[in-house]
Amino acid sequence: MKDEKTTEEELTEEKVPETEATAAEAEPQPEATEASEENTAEPAEEAAPEPTPEQQIADLQKENAELKDQYLRKCADFENYRKRMFREKQEAFDYANTNLLTDLIAVLDDFDRALAAGVTPEGEQVADLKPVVDGIKIINKQMRGLLEAKYNLSVYGEKGDLFNHDLHEAIATNQGPVAEPICAEVYLKGYKLKDRVIRPAKVMVQMPDGTV
Repeated sequence: MKDEKTTEEELTEEKVPETEATAAEAEPQPEATEASEENTAEPAEEAAPEPTPEQQIADLQKENAELKDQYLRKCADFENYRKRMFREKQEAFDYANTNLLTDLIAVLDDFDRALAAGVTPEGEQVADLKPVVDGIKIINKQMRGLLEAKYNLSVYGEKGDLFNHDLHEAIATNQGPVAEPICAEVYLKGYKLKDRVIRPAKVMVQMPDGTV
């Protein structure tokens, strides 16, 4: 009897592990569940539909318009740059002799002083200095003509001219019966190189009565 009981117990013990193994195999694994969920979710993500020919044409037209706009902007920028460089180069060429001509103006001032010395306060020429004055006039005229014709140097500033802040430098002022400021006296002529003032005329300004 004892041997039979022992045999039954052994059989029972052998069956228990098999039951546990079967239960372990039956228990769902987390990884398998996650993979299953991913596989289930994948069909929900549908691929984007292919664009129609009309959409493709519209996209290409839009891209072409953007590229054309960029090209036109670049062309405009380059044209502006080219014009600016040409203008700066032309200005550098036109006014390259500014320093030289400014130095020569001092010589022209001496001519004016020499001519003024040969004239009386009443504006009459001093007889004894007539030959000298006539010679200076000729040289002065030739030199001014050369500078104006070849270098575009022009002189301005006469007694009675309307005062202009851009053209004249006021050395002194007085009052008089005038409607607006005028150049009552011109101490030194003004000079322009083309349209640029390289030395303003130095003048005495006569202001309307009661304005000073």
